[in-house]
Amino acid sequence: MGRRPKQPNRQLEELIEEAGGMRKPLARRVVDRGRGHGIELRYDHSSVGRWLAGEQPQRPGPELIAEVLTELLGRKVTPAMCGMSKGQDASAELGLEFSLSLSGAVDAATALWRNDVEQRRFLRDTSYAVAVYPAATMRWLTLPGPEHPVSTGSRRVGQTDVDAVQTMASAFRDLDNKVGGGKVRSTIVQYLHSSVAPLLRGSFNEHIGRQLFGSTAELVRLAGWAAYDQEDHGLAQRYLIQSLRLARAAGDAALSAEIMAAMSHQATYVGRPGDAVDLARAARIAARGAGLAALESECHMVEAHGHAARQDQTSTAAAMNAAERAFDHAVAGEQPVWLAYFDQSYLSAKTAHCFRELGDNARTAHFAEQSLTMSVGYQRGRAFNLSLLASALVPTDPREAVRIGRGALDIAADLASRRSLSYLRDLRYRLRPFDGLVEVAEFRQQILELTRRG
Repeated sequence: MGRRPKQPNRQLEELIEEAGGMRKPLARRVVDRGRGHGIELRYDHSSVGRWLAGEQPQRPGPELIAEVLTELLGRKVTPAMCGMSKGQDASAELGLEFSLSLSGAVDAATALWRNDVEQRRFLRDTSYAVAVYPAATMRWLTLPGPEHPVSTGSRRVGQTDVDAVQTMASAFRDLDNKVGGGKVRSTIVQYLHSSVAPLLRGSFNEHIGRQLFGSTAELVRLAGWAAYDQEDHGLAQRYLIQSLRLARAAGDAALSAEIMAAMSHQATYVGRPGDAVDLARAARIAARGAGLAALESECHMVEAHGHAARQDQTSTAAAMNAAERAFDHAVAGEQPVWLAYFDQSYLSAKTAHCFRELGDNARTAHFAEQSLTMSVGYQRGRAFNLSLLASALVPTDPREAVRIGRGALDIAADLASRRSLSYLRDLRYRLRPFDGLVEVAEFRQQILELTRRG
């Protein structure tokens, strides 16, 4: 008898549905394939039902099933894609590779969403993997193109479907900024799994395909950013890599640059500033290809942050100056909607982060204060910027730091964002020498209580 996992085999179910949904013909083909290898098998439609329930046939059953599905679907299918891997090793790599083929990209992305919805433990127990971002960006840079995202599935996909995905991406983007990644990530993933995955398996021409892959890439990026906001760094990497792959399939250099900039942002946060610099430079190549000055400015700024985290003042200054020059050339209204957040206030916030890394409290405070002119709707960003300003004021005016920090605390209390709590923890640590002041001691206790709940 094969072993029975706790979960039904959704991967195999989706593949069988895509192949026409017939169980008996599948069993017959597998038996015929085995006979061709000199192996006598006794599979029938009941056998397929058991596989769908979670039972795994003994070898070479998984390999034969994969071979038959490869033939029926016209693309490479492996036992792991059929939910019949030999153990957790194959699953543990899910989403960490930038696929070489379009079909592989769709398989990897949809498998990631499915396993995430099913709350597979291997996705929850992963940490930041050092090598995967450099490998993904190298694939992005060297993959031949352009690609032609077309599909001949049974469901017809049209402009209305693409518009719906774009609308959902916009709605989730606004929610993420207002309430934090912890409150939206699972909903984004559920939507990807239940509504977007069937579209990617549908029938569409290249014009629709490019839009569909681009809109999906933006949604997947949001899921990755939300995971990063919750400090689920290994999970964030999987989503950002798959987002980059889908953006590449869409031929969207601008979105690709934005995704690599997000990777750079995360790399600095987890203490990999050298990688952050490399990722930012790769992002800049994509931004230059897109011809968007504001986007190129952003890429220079995330590079500057990486240099600052390495304590390289000269390179930080050069990158910040390049960011300012690029920003001065930006044309109002030219950037995509997902780049609307990148304005003078955001640029000031990133500049303040750089000076904080370099230990320059005066200039950190100056630029953090400028960042507070930010647009409404960016609640999480305001919490960050208030914490940043408060932390810079601690050495010279701890009471003012507490006053400003309370604003960050009030906002963070309504967010599901572990990053916002990390900013507050840092502020609490910086205030420690002034714990003799009553208002400081009370505020530090309030931060402790909130971060314990988070």
